[in-house]
Amino acid sequence: MDLFTFIKPKNELEQSDSTEVKKPYVPDEMWSKCPECGTMLLTTDIEENLNVCSKCNHHFHISARRRIEITADKDSFVEMDEELESENIIDFPGYEEKLEKGRAKSGEKESVICGTCTIGGIKTVLVVMNADFMMGSMGTVTGDKITRAFEFATENCLPVIAFTVSGGARMQEGILSLMQMAKTSGAVKRHSDAGLLYITVLTDPTTGGVTASFAMEGDIIIAEPKALIAFAGPRVIEQTIRQKLPRDFQTAEFVLQKGFVDKVVDRRTLRNTLIKLLKIHNCQEVEA
Repeated sequence: MDLFTFIKPKNELEQSDSTEVKKPYVPDEMWSKCPECGTMLLTTDIEENLNVCSKCNHHFHISARRRIEITADKDSFVEMDEELESENIIDFPGYEEKLEKGRAKSGEKESVICGTCTIGGIKTVLVVMNADFMMGSMGTVTGDKITRAFEFATENCLPVIAFTVSGGARMQEGILSLMQMAKTSGAVKRHSDAGLLYITVLTDPTTGGVTASFAMEGDIIIAEPKALIAFAGPRVIEQTIRQKLPRDFQTAEFVLQKGFVDKVVDRRTLRNTLIKLLKIHNCQEVEA
């Protein structure tokens, strides 16, 4: 070791020997990448565009509360049965933990939110499923809330608009979850028999027991662009029939061609479309 080596202390104003250039800090939440076209978009721009990509029109997944916000008239939504929540009714292993995770992720007690609101001044019952809670799966409480919403609409002569997004029946509740298909369908039938309007809006993805029951029973069925609409998913079908399916198989556009959907509507024009349909079917506006 050289005892006479002198190391001059660095002055704060002197340029560092490092060639590394400091980059400005940009918070991750400020930008979002479109999964369809890969474009980096400002999060605020996405929200202003109703969570639709301005480059390729990809429809981002949104929460049930956001859906209500962009559909109902401002401050008109009144929630029903918000106190209802699922329990482990058949002692399925690990179900309590999954319920807690679902509540923490979504901030909700269940996979569906129901209530009354006005849309374009017309009083309507709104049913909105939430993918953030166990992928919108339909358990007994989900079925109860949807059934009660339809019964309320029937008693009060109101139209129903349902936004669906679901992975199907909730396996942790066994046969009891499958029974919700019949229960909700019965409530839809009684609403229909009363001569009342029911509109469904299928969003990505709508699958399984929800598709096989109230989702496809609307008087008018609308879908968002490129939404997956199916009972069994494409991978299950390919494995069963051992054939390669078309690339757009089970998308909203494909289902529209086959006659199972009435119209594919961009989210940015969806509210106006719903208002027009409500007025065409003589749904009465609420008096000021």
